[in-house]
This record gives sequence, C-alpha cells and structure tokens, in this order.
Amino acid sequence: MAPSAERVSEGGNASDAAGALILAACAIWSLISAAGRETRPEGVLLALLAVAAGFACGRICGTLLPVATATVAALAALVLALVSRRGMPGATTTVDTAPGHTGAAVALLVLAAGAACCAAAATRRASLRLTLRLLALGTACASLGLGSVAGFVAATGVLLCSLAAARMRSRLLGLVGLALAAGLMVGLSWAVAVNVLPDGLAVSLEGGLTGNRVRLWQDAARLAGEHPVLGIGPDRFAELSPTAQQTLGSDGKPHSAALQQAAEQGVVGVVLLGAAFGWLLYVLWRSPRSTAIALTAGAALTALAALASVGNALSFTPVTAGAGLLAGLASARRPIEAGGTAGGGTRRAPRGEDGVPGLGPRADRAGL
Repeated sequence: MAPSAERVSEGGNASDAAGALILAACAIWSLISAAGRETRPEGVLLALLAVAAGFACGRICGTLLPVATATVAALAALVLALVSRRGMPGATTTVDTAPGHTGAAVALLVLAAGAACCAAAATRRASLRLTLRLLALGTACASLGLGSVAGFVAATGVLLCSLAAARMRSRLLGLVGLALAAGLMVGLSWAVAVNVLPDGLAVSLEGGLTGNRVRLWQDAARLAGEHPVLGIGPDRFAELSPTAQQTLGSDGKPHSAALQQAAEQGVVGVVLLGAAFGWLLYVLWRSPRSTAIALTAGAALTALAALASVGNALSFTPVTAGAGLLAGLASARRPIEAGGTAGGGTRRAPRGEDGVPGLGPRADRAGL
C-alpha cells in the first residue's frame, strides 16, 4: 500500500473510532440522565441507532455504487417527503397528528437535494450531472409546495454550495465556515429563548417563529437553568413545560434540538450533540472523496442542523437515518478499480489528483 493510501486509511479508522465513541457516549449519557426518573430514552436511542445504521449503509453502498446509491437516496427522500407530510413514519412523538411533520418533510427534501448534488459531483457524464442538479432544484421547489420558504432557501443553498464547491481546492475552510453557520443558528435560537436580543430584532424573529414556539424555547431554557447537569430526563419536556401542556395537539417537544437537549440532558447532552455534528464534519474532512462531494454533503448537513435548531426534524427516524446515510456516502472509499485496488487516496504516476486516469488537479474542482 502506498504511503498516501496508508494515511487515508489511518485517518478513516480514526474518524470511525471517534464516531463510535461519541455515539456510544450519547447513548450512555441518555441512560444516565434517565436513571431514577420516569423518562423515555427510547427515542434518543432510536435516533442514534438510525444515524449509525444509515452511516454504515452509506459507507458500503457508496463504495460499490456511489452515483446510483446517491440518486436512489435522493428520489426516495423526495417521495417520502411528499407522501408523508402529514404522517411521517418513525416519529418519536406521541400524538397522531403531531406538529413538525411538515418540518421533517422539508428536512428530507434538503437531504434529497444534498444527495442529488453529491451524485452530480460524482458522475463523469455532463448530461447526467445536469439532470441530477435539476432534480436538486426540483426538491427545492417542492419545499414551496409544502409551504416552507425556509426549506426552499435551505435546499437552494445546498445546490449553490455544490456549484461553488466544484471550484474550491481546500475543503477545510469550507467546513469551518459551515460549522460556524450551524453554531450561529444555535446561538440565535438560544438568544431568543433567553430574551437577550434587542427588542426590534426579537419582535421580528418572533413574528416568523410564532409566539408559541418562542414560549416553548423559553420553557426549555428555564428547565435547562434549573437542571444544568443531568437535565430533566429524556422525553419529559411535555410534563414540565406549561406551554406544551396548554397547547392543543402539542407533541411535547420544544422544537429546537439544542434547547431540547439542554432541557432534557443538561449541558453534557448539548456538548455531545455538538460533538456528533463536529464528528460528521470531521469525517467529511478526512473523506477520500472529492472536495465537491465533501462540501456538498457538509452543506446539506448544516442546512439540516439549521432546520433542527428551529424545528422538530430530528424527532423523525427517516431524517436521522438520512443524515447518516448522506455522511456515509460522502465519506465512502472509492470504488474498486480494475487493477484490484481501491482508490481511497492511492496515487499513481499516470493518474490524476483524484485517482482517475487522464485527469489532473482540475478533476476535483470539476466535481469528479
């Protein structure tokens, strides 16, 4: 094995080990925070299992049939989003018509756009690349059909990031920018919850978020302040939130992943949630795939994080599984070449920067 291939393999093993430790820590902490109380950590454990299963499936299928798998994933997410907007399977909520289904459908559309753009970046056929990007644009327009302008902006942003990523040489700077964007959204939701924004800005944001959601966030922030270490326990927000109890048809969620984690699992839970997102970005940084694919997947996951910071998307198993699948696809080793070696970073003299015969450093910028 060539030295470059050894470095890629070592980096991949390190990121996989880190991911296993982080997901295990998330599961263990949810059980610790649930100990001795009437809690239901099953939803958290199911979400973690979905992420792990999706990631493993994406790794395997992405190595064998990267373009076909990403295309099928995009189409499946699109269809599921359109047919399940009022009753998505895999919800961890307890009411039949729980709010948040539309938000989960929009999250699936964002993941579909990301998968379609990853497939476009992986294919060498210009006609197929155009078709796949039109599919991504179609998923963005489908968000408007669901009545979500934010979903349209997020999916369109993923498409634009994919086009820009095809010309970028360094993925680290792009991934750092995506991490900062996700942190900004989380920080903004927390600022709204604790009411530290200027009055004019706070009123403007409340108009778009709705007063009920802001009051749910405020309840979550109050509970997090009262129970900063262990939290109140998984899935107990509905019992201790006056707003959730007074809201007709409430699903018992604060509709913000970070605030829910803070309220139910304390500061450690928030740190672990951030570590899980950071791990996904780290996996993309170490990915043997092209910069275009890594940054496109990173943009889709960041858009999902933004939606989860103001919604309930991560309470739905198809969304968490789809996020893991996309990360697995974008970090899979290259398909086995005719010579019997995987293209996971091995460089040969007659081959280009991306391990494709006849292609030089421009191949990465072209999205191959």
